Amino acid sequence: MNLSPSHPQFVHLPLALAVLLPLLNLGLFISWWRGWLPRRAWVISTALHAVMTLSAFVAMQTGETDERTAERVVSEHQIREHEEAAELFLWASVAALLLALIAAIAEEEKVARRCALGTTVIAALCALLAFETGQHGGELVYKYGAGRAFSPAKYGGVADRPRSDNPALDVDDRTDEDDESDEHHSK
Repeated sequence: MNLSPSHPQFVHLPLALAVLLPLLNLGLFISWWRGWLPRRAWVISTALHAVMTLSAFVAMQTGETDERTAERVVSEHQIREHEEAAELFLWASVAALLLALIAAIAEEEKVARRCALGTTVIAALCALLAFETGQHGGELVYKYGAGRAFSPAKYGGVADRPRSDNPALDVDDRTDEDDESDEHHSK
Protein backbone atom coordinates (compact mmCIF):
# COMPACT_ATOMS: atom_id res chain seq x y z
CA MET A 1 0.00 0.00 0.00
CA ASN A 2 1.52 3.30 -1.14
CA LEU A 3 0.31 6.04 1.20
CA SER A 4 2.91 8.57 0.14
CA PRO A 5 2.90 9.69 -3.48
CA SER A 6 6.33 10.93 -4.53
CA HIS A 7 5.19 13.27 -7.31
CA PRO A 8 3.99 16.14 -5.06
CA GLN A 9 7.39 16.22 -3.37
CA PHE A 10 9.15 17.13 -6.62
CA VAL A 11 6.78 19.32 -8.64
CA HIS A 12 7.17 22.55 -6.72
CA LEU A 13 10.80 23.33 -7.58
CA PRO A 14 10.41 23.41 -11.39
CA LEU A 15 7.15 25.37 -11.09
CA ALA A 16 8.73 27.95 -8.79
CA LEU A 17 11.78 28.32 -11.03
CA ALA A 18 9.54 28.70 -14.07
CA VAL A 19 7.88 31.71 -12.45
CA LEU A 20 11.14 33.28 -11.21
CA LEU A 21 13.44 32.71 -14.19
CA PRO A 22 11.85 35.15 -16.67
CA LEU A 23 12.29 37.94 -14.12
CA LEU A 24 15.81 36.89 -13.21
CA ASN A 25 16.75 36.53 -16.88
CA LEU A 26 15.40 39.98 -17.67
CA GLY A 27 17.35 41.49 -14.77
CA LEU A 28 20.55 39.69 -15.76
CA PHE A 29 20.13 40.61 -19.41
CA ILE A 30 19.60 44.31 -18.68
CA SER A 31 22.50 44.31 -16.20
CA TRP A 32 24.77 42.64 -18.75
CA TRP A 33 23.64 44.93 -21.59
CA ARG A 34 24.15 48.09 -19.49
CA GLY A 35 27.52 46.88 -18.21
CA TRP A 36 26.43 46.65 -14.56
CA LEU A 37 27.36 42.96 -14.45
CA PRO A 38 29.92 41.04 -16.48
CA ARG A 39 28.73 38.66 -19.15
CA ARG A 40 29.76 35.67 -17.04
CA ALA A 41 26.87 36.52 -14.66
CA TRP A 42 24.64 34.78 -17.22
CA VAL A 43 26.00 31.49 -15.85
CA ILE A 44 23.53 32.01 -12.97
CA SER A 45 20.66 31.78 -15.45
CA THR A 46 22.18 28.76 -17.16
CA ALA A 47 22.62 26.92 -13.87
CA LEU A 48 19.05 27.66 -12.75
CA HIS A 49 17.65 26.57 -16.12
CA ALA A 50 19.57 23.31 -15.69
CA VAL A 51 18.02 22.85 -12.24
CA MET A 52 14.54 23.61 -13.63
CA THR A 53 14.95 21.14 -16.49
CA LEU A 54 16.36 18.39 -14.30
CA SER A 55 13.72 18.86 -11.61
CA ALA A 56 10.95 18.91 -14.27
CA PHE A 57 12.29 15.59 -15.57
CA VAL A 58 12.33 14.11 -12.05
CA ALA A 59 8.79 15.40 -11.46
CA MET A 60 7.62 13.69 -14.67
CA GLN A 61 9.26 10.42 -13.67
CA THR A 62 7.62 10.45 -10.24
CA GLY A 63 4.33 11.32 -11.91
CA GLU A 64 4.67 8.21 -14.06
CA THR A 65 5.29 6.18 -10.91
CA ASP A 66 2.21 7.56 -9.13
CA GLU A 67 -0.04 7.42 -12.20
CA ARG A 68 -1.13 3.78 -11.84
CA THR A 69 -2.25 4.40 -8.27
CA ALA A 70 -4.06 7.63 -9.15
CA GLU A 71 -5.91 5.89 -12.00
CA ARG A 72 -7.91 4.05 -9.35
CA VAL A 73 -9.93 7.22 -8.75
CA VAL A 74 -9.19 9.54 -11.67
CA SER A 75 -9.82 8.87 -15.34
CA GLU A 76 -6.89 8.28 -17.63
CA HIS A 77 -8.09 11.22 -19.76
CA GLN A 78 -7.64 13.68 -16.89
CA ILE A 79 -4.18 12.33 -16.10
CA ARG A 80 -3.21 12.47 -19.78
CA GLU A 81 -4.08 16.20 -19.97
CA HIS A 82 -1.75 16.88 -17.04
CA GLU A 83 0.94 14.65 -18.50
CA GLU A 84 0.81 16.34 -21.92
CA ALA A 85 1.06 19.80 -20.34
CA ALA A 86 4.06 18.60 -18.31
CA GLU A 87 5.77 17.26 -21.44
CA LEU A 88 5.34 20.61 -23.21
CA PHE A 89 6.78 22.36 -20.16
CA LEU A 90 9.76 20.01 -20.10
CA TRP A 91 10.54 20.51 -23.80
CA ALA A 92 10.27 24.29 -23.45
CA SER A 93 12.61 24.17 -20.46
CA VAL A 94 15.10 22.11 -22.50
CA ALA A 95 14.96 24.75 -25.27
CA ALA A 96 15.51 27.55 -22.75
CA LEU A 97 18.42 25.65 -21.20
CA LEU A 98 20.10 25.15 -24.58
CA LEU A 99 19.76 28.85 -25.45
CA ALA A 100 21.01 29.85 -22.00
CA LEU A 101 24.02 27.58 -22.45
CA ILE A 102 24.80 29.05 -25.88
CA ALA A 103 24.49 32.56 -24.43
CA ALA A 104 26.95 31.62 -21.69
CA ILE A 105 29.59 30.09 -23.98
CA ALA A 106 29.19 31.91 -27.32
CA GLU A 107 32.33 33.73 -28.36
CA GLU A 108 30.53 36.49 -30.23
CA GLU A 109 28.85 39.04 -27.96
CA LYS A 110 26.02 39.66 -30.43
CA VAL A 111 25.15 35.95 -30.62
CA ALA A 112 25.36 35.61 -26.84
CA ARG A 113 22.98 38.53 -26.26
CA ARG A 114 20.48 37.27 -28.82
CA CYS A 115 20.49 33.84 -27.21
CA ALA A 116 20.08 35.41 -23.77
CA LEU A 117 17.10 37.40 -25.02
CA GLY A 118 15.68 34.24 -26.61
CA THR A 119 16.17 32.40 -23.32
CA THR A 120 14.19 35.11 -21.55
CA VAL A 121 11.31 34.82 -24.01
CA ILE A 122 11.21 31.03 -23.79
CA ALA A 123 11.46 31.26 -19.99
CA ALA A 124 8.28 33.38 -20.07
CA LEU A 125 6.64 30.65 -22.16
CA CYS A 126 7.83 28.10 -19.57
CA ALA A 127 6.06 30.13 -16.88
CA LEU A 128 2.79 29.94 -18.81
CA LEU A 129 3.22 26.22 -19.44
CA ALA A 130 4.09 25.64 -15.78
CA PHE A 131 0.89 27.41 -14.77
CA GLU A 132 -1.15 25.23 -17.13
CA THR A 133 0.58 22.06 -15.89
CA GLY A 134 -0.02 23.04 -12.27
CA GLN A 135 -3.64 23.88 -13.04
CA HIS A 136 -4.23 20.39 -14.43
CA GLY A 137 -2.39 18.81 -11.49
CA GLY A 138 -4.43 20.81 -8.99
CA GLU A 139 -7.64 19.72 -10.70
CA LEU A 140 -6.54 16.08 -10.46
CA VAL A 141 -6.16 16.42 -6.71
CA TYR A 142 -8.82 18.94 -5.68
CA LYS A 143 -11.52 18.53 -8.31
CA TYR A 144 -11.22 14.86 -9.24
CA GLY A 145 -9.90 13.52 -5.92
CA ALA A 146 -6.61 11.90 -6.98
CA GLY A 147 -5.42 12.10 -3.38
CA ARG A 148 -8.04 9.51 -2.45
CA ALA A 149 -5.94 6.88 -4.21
CA PHE A 150 -3.20 7.36 -1.62
CA SER A 151 -5.39 7.70 1.49
CA PRO A 152 -6.84 4.85 3.56
CA ALA A 153 -10.58 4.20 3.56
CA LYS A 154 -11.00 5.62 7.06
CA TYR A 155 -10.10 9.02 5.55
CA GLY A 156 -12.28 8.58 2.47
CA GLY A 157 -9.58 7.03 0.31
CA VAL A 158 -9.09 3.71 -1.42
CA ALA A 159 -5.39 2.96 -0.81
CA ASP A 160 -6.05 0.11 1.59
CA ARG A 161 -8.84 -1.46 -0.46
CA PRO A 162 -7.96 -4.59 -2.43
CA ARG A 163 -6.79 -3.88 -5.92
CA SER A 164 -7.14 -6.10 -8.92
CA ASP A 165 -4.34 -6.75 -11.39
CA ASN A 166 -6.54 -5.23 -14.08
CA PRO A 167 -6.88 -1.42 -13.69
CA ALA A 168 -10.15 -1.51 -15.66
CA LEU A 169 -11.72 -3.41 -12.76
CA ASP A 170 -10.78 -0.62 -10.33
CA VAL A 171 -12.96 1.88 -12.20
CA ASP A 172 -15.65 1.50 -9.52
CA ASP A 173 -13.46 3.67 -7.27
CA ARG A 174 -14.19 6.65 -9.52
CA THR A 175 -17.31 8.69 -9.01
CA ASP A 176 -20.01 9.30 -11.60
CA GLU A 177 -18.87 12.91 -11.59
CA ASP A 178 -15.50 11.82 -13.01
CA ASP A 179 -17.19 10.16 -15.99
CA GLU A 180 -19.37 13.21 -16.61
CA SER A 181 -16.26 15.40 -16.51
CA ASP A 182 -14.55 13.24 -19.09
CA GLU A 183 -17.52 13.60 -21.40
CA HIS A 184 -17.57 17.36 -20.86
CA HIS A 185 -13.82 17.74 -21.55
CA SER A 186 -13.89 15.58 -24.65
CA LYS A 187 -16.57 17.69 -26.35
